[in-house]
Amino acid sequence: MEISADIVVVGTGVGGLFSTLWLPEEKQVVLITKSDLESSDSFLAQGGICVLRDESDYESFFEDTMKAGHYENRKESVDLMIRNSREIIGDLIGFGVDFEQEDGSLKYTREGAHSCPRILFHKDITGKEITSKLLERVRKQKNVTIFEYTTMTDIIEEDGKCTGILAENAQGTLCIHASDTILASGGIGGTYQHSTNFPHLTGDAIRIAKEHGVRLEHLDYVQIHPTTLYSKKPGRRFLISESVRGEGAVLYNKDRERFVNELLPRDVVTKAIHEEMEKDGTDYVWLSMEHIPKETILGHFPNIYRRCLEEGYDVTKECIPVVPAQHYFMGGIWVDLDSRTSMEHLYAVGETSCNGVHGANRLASNSLLESLVFAKRAATKISGESMKKCREKTVGSEDE
Repeated sequence: MEISADIVVVGTGVGGLFSTLWLPEEKQVVLITKSDLESSDSFLAQGGICVLRDESDYESFFEDTMKAGHYENRKESVDLMIRNSREIIGDLIGFGVDFEQEDGSLKYTREGAHSCPRILFHKDITGKEITSKLLERVRKQKNVTIFEYTTMTDIIEEDGKCTGILAENAQGTLCIHASDTILASGGIGGTYQHSTNFPHLTGDAIRIAKEHGVRLEHLDYVQIHPTTLYSKKPGRRFLISESVRGEGAVLYNKDRERFVNELLPRDVVTKAIHEEMEKDGTDYVWLSMEHIPKETILGHFPNIYRRCLEEGYDVTKECIPVVPAQHYFMGGIWVDLDSRTSMEHLYAVGETSCNGVHGANRLASNSLLESLVFAKRAATKISGESMKKCREKTVGSEDE
């Protein structure tokens, strides 16, 4: 099947959806996803999304991000993300995203390696709240054609420029011609035996980009999350959000002894857990939420509470077994500050891309923010407008 469009977007996580929403409405957009619309890792994000609360927090936010990334981050990318964070939160609120509030003001929580609370959240399903609201908007866009269960198999290259993609679905081969292409197909978790990611996320875009000589970066920068619910069952690991440790949860070894500062960066906590498991000869360590008030657990972490109950654990009364698992990919397709790859008319956003924000290790709750900031920049670059002159949308606003 031959299809012509102005822009083709591969992936329906927050990166793909947000970039689609900021493309000009007069442009015809084809949006494809490898599975169903809700099977993106963005839907699984629990903890929250970082924001610059005010200018007094800029230096510490910047330093926290750099330190977590072992100072291998691109400074200009980190600065751009932080400086644009309040605008992005305003966009999300305008799109109907509901963040937790306290006394009429936004409520902030804290996670590992953050020097202060700067994370907005919606219970423990922040990713689902954001992604579902964006998806709701995209579905109303008359200029967007959506193909589910459609896998990109190649990009179309002519004279060193990307002119679309090839894809496969139950109906056969799709040849989608487009002036610009945005790759937003997620990370590589599906290539790991134990991962918090959906199994169909196997780095297709990164592999295809490599085959066409597109520049890649930091393919060895893989983040292992310290705490996923231990299970002997096969399949995707259930994440136990870092925000539970931000609220006071602690880690114990088999002798119920604490062995690490739970709010250190993820790679440090992961290393400590692996060392403790090896020393004790165990397959997991214990996470205790017993220090957290029950009303906080039920109000802030209802999804985690419910899922653990299904596995036979009442987190308000007992410890749960946790183990590290692959969680995030900091490397990917190299992009500049406007999410452009080394191939003309080819863009990459989200976990597919590497814009250098995260360095060698991602700071908790920076992933959604980074994806949204650079997705919007890709869309506005394609539309030929600057960020300040981006077209108005009838989505409302809230003064941060």
